[in-house]
Amino acid sequence: MTRKAREMRINVNGVELCVETFGNPADPPVLLVGVTMLSWPDELCAALAGRYVVRYDLRDAGQSTFVDPDTPTYDLRDLVTDASELLVALDLGRTHVVGMGVGGFIAQLLALDHPDQVASLTLVSTRPVAPGPVDPDLPDHAPEMMEKLFGRPKPDWTDRNSVVDYMTSSARLMSGSRGFNEQDVRAAAGSVFDRAGRTAKAQRASHLGSMFAAIDCQPRWRQRLGEITAPTLVIHGDEDPFFPHRNGVVLAAEIPGATLLTLSGIGQGVPRVTWPAVVDALLRHTS
Repeated sequence: MTRKAREMRINVNGVELCVETFGNPADPPVLLVGVTMLSWPDELCAALAGRYVVRYDLRDAGQSTFVDPDTPTYDLRDLVTDASELLVALDLGRTHVVGMGVGGFIAQLLALDHPDQVASLTLVSTRPVAPGPVDPDLPDHAPEMMEKLFGRPKPDWTDRNSVVDYMTSSARLMSGSRGFNEQDVRAAAGSVFDRAGRTAKAQRASHLGSMFAAIDCQPRWRQRLGEITAPTLVIHGDEDPFFPHRNGVVLAAEIPGATLLTLSGIGQGVPRVTWPAVVDALLRHTS
């Protein structure tokens, strides 16, 4: 079955989200939160056998409702409500929630504001504070990486090859010494391009999650991490230059009973080389 055939459009919170599922609905449900559903590669989703895996596009990304990611009329809590209402619409009951990068902000707040819906929480390559200045005890984006990332020419966001090249060089900067797989990165960037709208705004939002720089993320939630009751697993690369490793260490320290899985030689995300360890940890955590 093609992805297009597997995708569903579900109305929640005044928007339409594009959703895809893997596995048997009778199995324990796992909600994967990224920017687009392709933040979570097909093969990784399929490897979570024995779980009913749900992934989706945030609003203003992928195939979900698209208005204007540069001047959004919603805030971070609306994205959390989207996820909460999606669990209800799919009749999932208590769900294992996994958030990566900025998707980790949504996952943390889902666990805090809708604790009855969250069976367990997994936070991947994320941090306990929103975009903008970090707390004094937290490391910010590595300056050298940011200089390289933003000091290069921007791609032509409407040209597939230009975007794939740009995203590949971004991944090279953020992958750590062990995480970069050019073939995977190019294929993933091409797939994201093919599913997003053809405007520069739509492409930038789907590839970079640029709406997070524009949405209101207040109020802060770090002070509330001690209220999280869901069993929590934190997964973080020790060479992550975007959300450096100490962010994961702090999340694991401030969420009661949380476990930290450090991925050695890895930067942002969960590249293929980490899948054996990550899948094993996720399956155990969601059992």
